Amino acid sequence: MKKILFALVATAAALAGTSAYAADFGDDAGSAYVGAGVLGSRYKFDVPNATSSSGNSGTKAGGKIYAGYNIDKTWAVEGGYTNFGKQDYNYTVNGAAGSVKSDAHSFYVAGKGTWPVNEQIAVFGKLGVARNHNSVSTTGIAAVSGDANKSALYASVGAEYALSKQVKVSLEYENYGKNNIDMGRKNGAVTAGIRYNF
Repeated sequence: MKKILFALVATAAALAGTSAYAADFGDDAGSAYVGAGVLGSRYKFDVPNATSSSGNSGTKAGGKIYAGYNIDKTWAVEGGYTNFGKQDYNYTVNGAAGSVKSDAHSFYVAGKGTWPVNEQIAVFGKLGVARNHNSVSTTGIAAVSGDANKSALYASVGAEYALSKQVKVSLEYENYGKNNIDMGRKNGAVTAGIRYNF
């Protein structure tokens, strides 16, 4: 994941050039933007009395693409797609083997408010709705399977750094809410992103 974050920052620097942007932070009203990000999210598999060499929880890297429309310098509307990735968990219970496989992704749409701190840095918050999908298949004692979809509250807080008038990098914490099947990914994710404003 460190290599992915380094590549993201290097790409942002290449797009922005070497000079820092020292003008009004806000995006122009009526402009649009597109972006991409890498994220780290927690996962956990709860199987009673299970033992495993790999452990039942950890962090998984995923990806995100998004686009937005700036209503004015403060308010925007944004939508995106997040892929949390696939995760496997193999275990044994009383000598019997089993496994859990999870594949999760989400779509979201949200309103976004941005408030400048100085000429290059701003903080932001987003609030909206996410449509979560978690496909889980199991063998053994964890007898849960199926494709479950659930709508949930989406919320995010973060900060942006302007490399140029068009290019900004961000770091944020996103909460996508719960899935119907509570196996695999957890609610939150930390996302490093880069976006281009038209």
